[in-house]
This record gives sequence, structure tokens and C-alpha cells, in this order.
Amino acid sequence: MNDTPGLELRQIDRHYIQGGQPLEILKGADLKLMPGQSVALIAPSGAGKSTLLHLAGLLEHPDGGELFIAGAATSKLADKARTALRRDAIGFVYQFHHLLPEFSALENVMMPQLIHGLGKKDAAARARELLDYMGLSHRVDHRPAEMSGGEQQRVAIARAVANAPRVLLADEPTGNLDPRTSNHVFDALTQLVQATGLAALVATHNLELAGRMDRRVTLQDGKIVEAG
Repeated sequence: MNDTPGLELRQIDRHYIQGGQPLEILKGADLKLMPGQSVALIAPSGAGKSTLLHLAGLLEHPDGGELFIAGAATSKLADKARTALRRDAIGFVYQFHHLLPEFSALENVMMPQLIHGLGKKDAAARARELLDYMGLSHRVDHRPAEMSGGEQQRVAIARAVANAPRVLLADEPTGNLDPRTSNHVFDALTQLVQATGLAALVATHNLELAGRMDRRVTLQDGKIVEAG
């Protein structure tokens, strides 16, 4: 078993200047996500969930502390290296699927692989495998407008993991879906996490879905604490 966290935040500080005064969002925040583990991030609006996800996704720099991806420190990386690590090691799923409307499901999942340099044949084979795993083998040639909301989001999840990242970050991935569809998408997501050994951090307001994940954390006074 791999005992190196897929994602680790160690004593992370983050603040913004508001009205000339510092607004403390994270103060010495710590978090470890192990491979194959799904962790729900539940906190009220304004508590810092988006900031935490942006930091974890290397979209923002912390003001203090260190963030590790698969054991590698990131704070001293140049922008080009951060971009490469974000592309190769981190997958993102958002509330809205952000699929390219003019391309099929297969082409959408192939796209990040082609950008990464994989050949078209291998990218197509990997995309078909992922879409089949997500229960979408009958939708590979369909464009987003021809699919349901749940199907679109499952394509987005397949695209997010197409380059075999180490970390998956999801921001309200079922927020636009009805309860039944949410369950379907959530089950597909958690099965994929377990099967591929991803470390997944999922921000959600859905407490029922959060309760089915491996762990739940929240934000209190700038710290990341277990939520039971």
C-alpha cells in the first residue's frame, strides 16, 4: 500500500486584503488525503472552500506553509513547472460540466490526452475505456447537447481523470442535478476513486452524499478539522 499522501497541506496560511485589512482564510491548515480516499469538504459559503480548492489545485499560492502533491513540495516551483504538475497530476470537476459542445463525448475525453502528447489511437482507447467504466459506452459519439445532465457530468469526470492524475478536486459536482441523478454520478465518482487510487477532495453541500465518503472535513477558524 502506498503510504505517501496524494495531497498534503502542511501549515497552510492564506489571507486577502479587504478594505485595507487582512482577511484570514486559512491559518496553519493541515490536511492529508491518501490514495484511493474520498474526502468531503463541507462548510458554509464564505468559509474558504473555494480558496482551499484553488490552493490544492495550484491555482493560488499560499502565503505560508507547504503543499505536497504525491510527496513533492510545490511552493518553490516556477510557474511553468506548476502548470505542468497541475496538468499531469490534478483533475478538476466543476458544478457545470464545461464540455466542449462541438465535440463528442469520446473527443472530449480524448482532448486532455492529446494535449499531453498521447497518440490519437491510444487516447481514443483510453477514452472508450473510461466512458465504458462510467456506463456511457452507448454515448461515445454523442455531443453534450444530446446527453442528460448526469451523463454530461460523468463525461466530465472521465475527462478529469483521462491523464491518470494523482489528485481529483471536485467543486459541487452534483450541485445542478436532481437527487436520483446525483446518486448515480456520485457512485460513479467514488467507484472511480477507489479503482484508480486517486486522492479525492469533494466540496459539497449534500450531507447525505458526504456521509457516504471516507471522511468529512470542514473549516473552522482557518483550520481544517474532521467533521465526523
